[in-house]
Amino acid sequence: MPLTKVDIAPGFNKQVSQTGAEGQWTDGDFVRFRYGLPEKIGGWEQILESTLIGAAREQFVWADLDGRKYAAIGTNKVLVIYYEGAFFDITPLGTALTSCTFDTVNTSATVTVNKAAHGLEPGDIFLFSSVTPPTGAGYVASDFETNPFQVVTVPGSDTFTITMASAAGTTVNGSGSATVTPYIKPGALGSTFGFGWGTGLWGGGQQVFNTLNGALLDDTAGTGGVGTSITLASTSGFPSTGTIKVGAEFISYTGVSSNDLTGITRAAAGTRSAHSSGAGVEVFTGWGIESLSQTLTVDPASWSLDNFGQQLIATIKNGQSFSWNPINSNSNALNTRATVISNAPTASVMSLVSDRDRHLIMLGTETTIGSPGTQDKLFIRFSDQENISDYTPTSVNTAGTFRVDQGTKIVGAVQGKDYTLILTDNAAYVMQFVGPPFTFSIRQVGSNCGCIGQHAMKYVNGAVYWMGESGGFFVFDGTVKSLPCAVEDFVFTTKNGNNLGVNFSAGESVYAGLNHLYEEICWYYPQATSDFNDRYVCYNYQDGTWVTGSLSRTTWVDANLFSNPYATEFTSTGVGSFPTVQGVTNINGSTKYYEHEKGVDQVDTAGNKTAIPAFIESGDFSLNPDGTSAEFFMSMRRFVPDFKTIQGNAQVTILLRDFPSDTETSSPLGPFTVTGSTKKVDTRARARFASLKIANTSTDENWRFGTFRADVQLDGMRG
Repeated sequence: MPLTKVDIAPGFNKQVSQTGAEGQWTDGDFVRFRYGLPEKIGGWEQILESTLIGAAREQFVWADLDGRKYAAIGTNKVLVIYYEGAFFDITPLGTALTSCTFDTVNTSATVTVNKAAHGLEPGDIFLFSSVTPPTGAGYVASDFETNPFQVVTVPGSDTFTITMASAAGTTVNGSGSATVTPYIKPGALGSTFGFGWGTGLWGGGQQVFNTLNGALLDDTAGTGGVGTSITLASTSGFPSTGTIKVGAEFISYTGVSSNDLTGITRAAAGTRSAHSSGAGVEVFTGWGIESLSQTLTVDPASWSLDNFGQQLIATIKNGQSFSWNPINSNSNALNTRATVISNAPTASVMSLVSDRDRHLIMLGTETTIGSPGTQDKLFIRFSDQENISDYTPTSVNTAGTFRVDQGTKIVGAVQGKDYTLILTDNAAYVMQFVGPPFTFSIRQVGSNCGCIGQHAMKYVNGAVYWMGESGGFFVFDGTVKSLPCAVEDFVFTTKNGNNLGVNFSAGESVYAGLNHLYEEICWYYPQATSDFNDRYVCYNYQDGTWVTGSLSRTTWVDANLFSNPYATEFTSTGVGSFPTVQGVTNINGSTKYYEHEKGVDQVDTAGNKTAIPAFIESGDFSLNPDGTSAEFFMSMRRFVPDFKTIQGNAQVTILLRDFPSDTETSSPLGPFTVTGSTKKVDTRARARFASLKIANTSTDENWRFGTFRADVQLDGMRG
């Protein structure tokens, strides 16, 4: 019998059944299509052994005026620079707390720091300076000043504890002195209930922090599992009624009696759980159960990063904006910190530099500069031309304001060739420079096309692509259009046992990465059962094909200044090692930094390789060499493998079924190991329908598949 060629079109199609996808690929992982052929993706290597504290939310690459290349990475805890093989901590600092004193306990490494109304909470990072060590404890100033510290516990509003590298040699109270300067807090690790997060404090009112005096059990009762009250170390500053947050649980109360919150309702929002004595308690004045009933969420911490010339511009989501200059009066700028941009708004969703006209644009910002309580998430403010410290419109400058009116908030924006595309949760706007006296024009170009997250959009080749707020993909190339997607149901639904669709409640974590080397945009997203990115969907904008997979990345920058793409991976159970923080218990996981499209494996800093288990599977095709009905059984005697390239081994599996509702099974002799020298493979396969799977399982394996030809013969009508 002559060999039958099975034609399979490029891209995945997950919109139809397995049998309905004849002539198409339906599933895979770690694969892409190039020139119509499927291939395993490139490998990646960890850049540094050090891992960053927290989850990376944004990454940006630029060069200074002398051509030196930098990457800035913002996590939910820190802002760092990667330069010539090393990380540098440039996290902005908050307001210093002076005249702090120490309590020590003999033979204990736990030291209590005393400062009235310090406002710190467990996990906060801070610096000591101007330290006079506690008398007789055996410490010197450098024990405190060498590295940042983490707040371990907060016994009360006037005290917090740290862990020293060694135990104290005596017990002292109120001894020594120091200045404590906290790191600016970018915000939460993940989405939670509440109002927007500003710098250091949550929006919606003043934050008051305290601790539990007694455990809360996982029941409906109060402290110790008895009654309807909760005992705190102190209720100073607490409103007479309100809602507190303990861990991820929100608890409402109706009264305050001494140090008790009375009339409690457990799990007013969030999930009820047990909390140990000493657990942190937060309350927000002006925030009650009415707000919670609206199921508002606090977005996870994020950054917007851009460059104004050689300066880095960094804006905390719903917070302040900072700048960092790699070249300044300090001989070692890498050891300096980002500083607040003077006169700039103090609460903005994001910022963006309009490159051609040199304006710094603040989106979702304050109507009154310096008053974060006036933040309007549909309001836009831009600086004077060439002056990022002037935002007040006058007759002699180009500063100004706009307000868009469709949606509830500006989600994000991206700069195109000669415009800025602004996306709300409902609409799309184009902002263009027109010069004085109006500076910019703004017009709506789309509706019902909102974006899912701040970093879920990408510009390439004259068009902006983004993931929709409630599903689907969109493109703007002069007009807004829905982007046809052959994997849409798979990505955006979680029914019928599919839990791999996007977790919409964590949509702010979605990150779009451009890889122009392969003409693809990949959206990294959290699946339904996760709060952190662990899946991806990629669109090849050259041939219009789609693939899906399981790569976990939280940020991505395209090969540009650097020769290959750079990306980050978050591990919630890891403890970051950079910056070095004394007394670390758990600071929201850790982030690894990778260079992609390097080799064919995963490689750590020691050179150890781990295989990338790539595979691709086709839809069913009928074993039908001559147009006969698929009611006939067919026998496949052999196939001839055709790989454009192959390194090491590849496994080819023929999957069989007699009816579309049957569970597919592997052919009796498979899977078949194929090498570059394999000429033919005997199969002994019999069924009405078959599908093809290509895979690899070991290191140093790589492949690019070509065509599939098989010897197929008619084999009767009965099984």
